[in-house]
Amino acid sequence: RPMTASLRASLWPPSFSAAIFDFDGTLAETWPLWRRVDEIFFATRGLPFDEDASSTLATLGFAAGAQWCVERYRLRDEVADIVDEWNRLGAALYENEVRLRPGAEAYVRALRSRGVRVGLATTNDPHVLGAMRHVDVYALFDAVVCGREVAHGKDHPDIYLEAARRLGTEPAGCVVFEDILPGTLSAARAGMTTVAVASSDPRQPSTELRRTADLWIDGWEGLLD
Repeated sequence: RPMTASLRASLWPPSFSAAIFDFDGTLAETWPLWRRVDEIFFATRGLPFDEDASSTLATLGFAAGAQWCVERYRLRDEVADIVDEWNRLGAALYENEVRLRPGAEAYVRALRSRGVRVGLATTNDPHVLGAMRHVDVYALFDAVVCGREVAHGKDHPDIYLEAARRLGTEPAGCVVFEDILPGTLSAARAGMTTVAVASSDPRQPSTELRRTADLWIDGWEGLLD
């Protein structure tokens, strides 16, 4: 749904005590990088690139995604070896290529200046996050929760609840910024306010996200105006 002036006022000045952000797609346009990782992964096994699988992996995260691939494609790889391969490929691309979207860092820092606790909830791996030269998520956020630290992917609310716990905030006091539908639905089930963020990923189900999320924003610029 379009973001009206009254809705904008709930994001700035903030009307919540904690904010939980997704990384890929939401804060950084990284889908082309992960598509390259997926293309390499499939090509090295003689498999055609699977668009649906690529979207599924974004929700499941590393370990669950690797297990899913082993079962779906009847691979002989060990799950741990696939995770290591994805981490290695991802880190190599993230090191120099990833930057935050325009206005994203300014908004996060502005929230912190108002006393809002900010957390990152990402299916990404600490090894990949730590490889980035241009983004230091551990300095920018009060808490960083990676997919490997919780039992389920973003089709379950585990990662958002863990982020809220680390931020010392009840779910009802949290707003979650996401670009994927499963994550938005899970955060809503956890009792959190949801903000869907438009990404450049052509696979993003924007119509469903606009209908599902409490708010929709096209990006980070202009939120502080």
